[in-house]
Amino acid sequence: MRDGAKTRFARQLRRNMTDAERALWHALRGKQLGGHRFRRQHPIGPYIVDFVCLEAKLIVEVDGGQHNAADADQARDATLKAAGYRLLRFWNNDVLSNAADVCEAILAALGPHPSPPPRAGEGVTQESAP
Repeated sequence: MRDGAKTRFARQLRRNMTDAERALWHALRGKQLGGHRFRRQHPIGPYIVDFVCLEAKLIVEVDGGQHNAADADQARDATLKAAGYRLLRFWNNDVLSNAADVCEAILAALGPHPSPPPRAGEGVTQESAP
C-alpha cells in the first residue's frame, strides 16, 4: 500500500472506530494517561496500529473475535516487535467492561513519564527582590 493510500485508510479508520476503540481513545487522548501522548490508527511500517505511544514505543491493540488466534496477527506482531515496539492486546469486551483495569495495565507498561509536566502550583517561581 502506498504511503498516501495508507494515510487515507488510517484517516478512514479514525472516523469509523469501534465502540471499544472509541472508549479507549477517550481515556488515552490529550495525554490523560500519565502524561503520555498516544496516536490512534497510526501507520507504522506496512501496518496501521490502533493506538501507539511513540515515545515509549508501546502499541495497544483492541481486538474483536476476528482476531482469535489469527496467524496474520502473529506475523504482524513479530514484525512490530522486531522494530522495537512492545505490544499490548485487549479484547473489545475487556475495554468496554473493565476500562479502568485496561488503563492500569497500559500505564504499568508505560512506566513513569520521563519528564512529567508540573502539577498546578508546582511551576518554577521567581522570588521578587526586596
